[in-house]
Amino acid sequence: MPMARASIKTGIARALDWTGAGTLVGALAAPRDVPLVLAYHRIVEDYAAHAGHALPAMLISGGMLERHLDWLGRRFRFVSLPEIGSRLEEGGRFEKPVCAVTFDDGYADVYHHAFPILRRKGVPAAVFAVTDTIGTSRPPVYDRLYLLLKQAAAEGRSAGLEVSRDLATLGLPPPPLQGPGGGPLDPFTAMRRLLEALPQADLRRVVAVLEERFAIDDTALAPLRPLTWDMLSEMHRAGITIGSHTKSHALLTNEALETAIDETALSRRILEARLGTKVENFAYPDGRFDAVTVKVVAASGYRFGYGSCRHRDRRYPLL
Repeated sequence: MPMARASIKTGIARALDWTGAGTLVGALAAPRDVPLVLAYHRIVEDYAAHAGHALPAMLISGGMLERHLDWLGRRFRFVSLPEIGSRLEEGGRFEKPVCAVTFDDGYADVYHHAFPILRRKGVPAAVFAVTDTIGTSRPPVYDRLYLLLKQAAAEGRSAGLEVSRDLATLGLPPPPLQGPGGGPLDPFTAMRRLLEALPQADLRRVVAVLEERFAIDDTALAPLRPLTWDMLSEMHRAGITIGSHTKSHALLTNEALETAIDETALSRRILEARLGTKVENFAYPDGRFDAVTVKVVAASGYRFGYGSCRHRDRRYPLL
């Protein structure tokens, strides 16, 4: 198997979820003929104005994004995901360093603050959308969970203790939700541990219980609005590649086989029906995958998969 065909998982260093532009420095250490693919999440006008109400590690300002693109543009040729995929399928290599820019989760602020910059600079890009959220006012479950845990902490309650009690009431095994010495975890760490331990349905149950006790300010929820179908369609018509990020941002390695199939296959069918185009690119939520989920993604009809590490499944080297 030509080495270039394995590059999607062995060489492309997508930025890690929850870390803004991610591990850019480490990614730049990859071989020069290996594509660099960066993943962003939320693009806001003013970082400081949003940092107190959302996951700060997922935020970057439009001004900072533009500086990133200028820096990258002096060192790489920007390419689209379809160009990378075609080159890898053919077993070819890139003679000069190339870079692709992607945006996960499908927040509306990508349309408002990133899309104009990309269009003005002529930079190709991709958006990996969570189809259950498109056209709704409800952000992904992890955003709501984080805000609820943050509100609990603001009211002087231990986020970990609150959730541990709720999990016991729901009959769910709790992950470790205490810090060193039994102290309270910060809301972000508590959210991460829950996200990594529970399937999506159980996360929603936890959120529902917390919402009975804590209120999230509308001013915190409003900036987290997802894209509308009109926004996504406009970006698609402008040349932005649209890929799937599952139906609900479920971490597939936490889900039953039937759920994983539904999350991947149905998301693709919805996007193709609404946009009138083939959807061939898939981004694993949180970058997590295993042999079963890779097989599911392949069976769902995707040609290319993107994660946050360089490991690959030899049966599906481009997934």
